[in-house]
Amino acid sequence: MARDLGLPLRRRQFGVNEVVAVQIGRPLRADSQVMTKCHLGLPVVVQVPPILDDGTPFPTTFWLTCPLAVKRVSRLESAGEIKRFEERRRHDSAFESALIEAHRRYALERDRLVPANTDHRASGGVGGAAVGIKCLHAHYADHAAGNQNPVGVEVASEIEPLDCEVSCVIAGARNPDWREPS
Repeated sequence: MARDLGLPLRRRQFGVNEVVAVQIGRPLRADSQVMTKCHLGLPVVVQVPPILDDGTPFPTTFWLTCPLAVKRVSRLESAGEIKRFEERRRHDSAFESALIEAHRRYALERDRLVPANTDHRASGGVGGAAVGIKCLHAHYADHAAGNQNPVGVEVASEIEPLDCEVSCVIAGARNPDWREPS
């Protein structure tokens, strides 16, 4: 039996990219930067470079990695929320203007990150969409990264708080004790 000497245990530190890879269930295609963390200190949103490691243009600057947020946003999409937002966009000019501005800002921010000598560039705004709403995950991630996004604001009101009781990732693997809070 080991003695407790009052010293901190030395544990392998897992990098952000390793944690995010566990959260999304696959290796990352480029190093990413954490934009937002949850109350447990884990990434919620990362910023992905506009050109992936293999040279592929990537339109989605802000990627939602939190399994709880992904699950909750997926439920909204399954329930037809994209269609509802599209309908609102067609009938609410203020909402449509705010959405157009979010797409414009998103594309400009992404394009500023593209190296000058790049031949191929991603196009579109939030999640690569030129207009309208393509993916609620991308709109929420944009909002959670601190940007003005009218769709993201409303999605946030439906899925937050992200109130997990235990970490979704522990010791570099999916935590088997993680469950969606009721």
